[in-house]
Amino acid sequence: MNQVINAIGRNLPEYIDGYGKVRPFAGAFATAPDMPRQAPKVKQIFPGEQKLVADLETVFKRIPITDGMTLGFHHHLRNGDGVVNMVLAVAAKLGLKNLNIALSSVFPVHAPIVEHVKAGVVTGLDTNYMSGPVAQAVSRGLFPRPVILRTHGGRARAIECGQLKIDVAFIAAPTADDYGNLNGVNGPAACGSLGYAMPDAQYADHVVAVTDNLVPYPLSPVSIPQTRVDYVVKVDCIGDPKGIVSGTTKITRDPVGLKIAQTTAKVIRAAGLIKDGFSFQTGAGGASLAAAYYVRQMMEESGVTGSFALGGITGYMVEMLEKGLFRTIIDVQGFDLDAIRSLATNPNHLEVGADFYASPFNLGAAVNKLDAVVLGATEIDTGFNVNVVTGSDGVIMGGSGGHSDAAAGAKVTIVVANLLRGRLPIIMDSVLTATTPGETVDVLVTERGIAVNPHRPDLYEKFQAAGLPLKSAEELKALAEKIAGRPESITTRDKVVAVVEYRDGTVIDVVRQVD
Repeated sequence: MNQVINAIGRNLPEYIDGYGKVRPFAGAFATAPDMPRQAPKVKQIFPGEQKLVADLETVFKRIPITDGMTLGFHHHLRNGDGVVNMVLAVAAKLGLKNLNIALSSVFPVHAPIVEHVKAGVVTGLDTNYMSGPVAQAVSRGLFPRPVILRTHGGRARAIECGQLKIDVAFIAAPTADDYGNLNGVNGPAACGSLGYAMPDAQYADHVVAVTDNLVPYPLSPVSIPQTRVDYVVKVDCIGDPKGIVSGTTKITRDPVGLKIAQTTAKVIRAAGLIKDGFSFQTGAGGASLAAAYYVRQMMEESGVTGSFALGGITGYMVEMLEKGLFRTIIDVQGFDLDAIRSLATNPNHLEVGADFYASPFNLGAAVNKLDAVVLGATEIDTGFNVNVVTGSDGVIMGGSGGHSDAAAGAKVTIVVANLLRGRLPIIMDSVLTATTPGETVDVLVTERGIAVNPHRPDLYEKFQAAGLPLKSAEELKALAEKIAGRPESITTRDKVVAVVEYRDGTVIDVVRQVD
């Protein structure tokens, strides 16, 4: 099989069965759009026509949904989602085969997909993140064709540009009216922003709203409007709120994590970013929230008002908005009840779609306006390439999500990680699976020191002047190996089980089957 080498030195097949011709990653900003936006066929309904239908089976027959179609889903209900399994159960009952599932993220609750793959109901998966039984099954080669792993912005781009053609989008709607106006801030399964469902609603050929909270027309507020929705189905329950409000949303108490967080805040200050108009994105994990805590202290001490906070939103960010530390929150996904409440009540808390958040092929995504972003890593190498897809055993346990998008957009991209994870060094000569290219990563912060990417001598000089503990990536790697030894390399088979696309649709790496 002919091979091609991409811009970060990854050996890739020129052609992958079940995926097609590989366009190798050429650089974070090297690939320009060369296509128009796609649009679904224009449709209409007449006065008096009803969108509300009795059940999902009726929708399947009315559209009709047939073998080989692509069904789109969003992940705002996260590990509480009930809609994906509900829809696929109907597909199986009706004897459908060879479906492609475009689900923005996959969680353990989606384990029934494995049985649908074994039965031939599902043969393809297109997603931005996966964990649990489906990820394990993909890693072991169960799927007949490679899974496509995109970024959040890359998925929006692929839908807009027709690369990911969704035949029928199923939108889990915490609240809906009978004409198809939807929001995520009301109802028993309220999840907050519906940002990742917005591209599906705009570009899919058919859009089906599935709700357990049907209210009188007209719904207010409206996140996704009636003009984009073909059918509304009322069900008993779309999701479990205990699984929707997920992720670590409390500041870590781990001393090592706190040290890393405090150093991260010092890095942001030394970079000269703590000033009026500061913009910031961080994750919902304990260490990331701790970094936000120390940044908040610095903003308060300096009397700074930031412009916006971005990304997956937690109550901690809401509190900073309400205290006047940020003028605005830009929200593509909420992580807790405070985020949901704030979106419903605060006009300065803005709900946006995944394209607005992070698509590289438009006239300006929000990530482009970030001053600083704090990101995690499973592994990072001496070229600053980051892996957030596979674990140390080669099994898929995550995905880029917004990682690569925010890294590309921010003025300063900071990766935070313990030098050792599970007694294994996190710094490699070469990461097992490249997710985010090193050219978009500026700083690595560990408990044993800070490494600055050599392409940012400006930051190195600022950090040196601030007295921060600087080391090279190679020095940190050697230190980790002195403590824990050099990790053994992973052996994989030849079969490509997943294709890791960069946000522009080029291939940055592949994942191969593990035993």
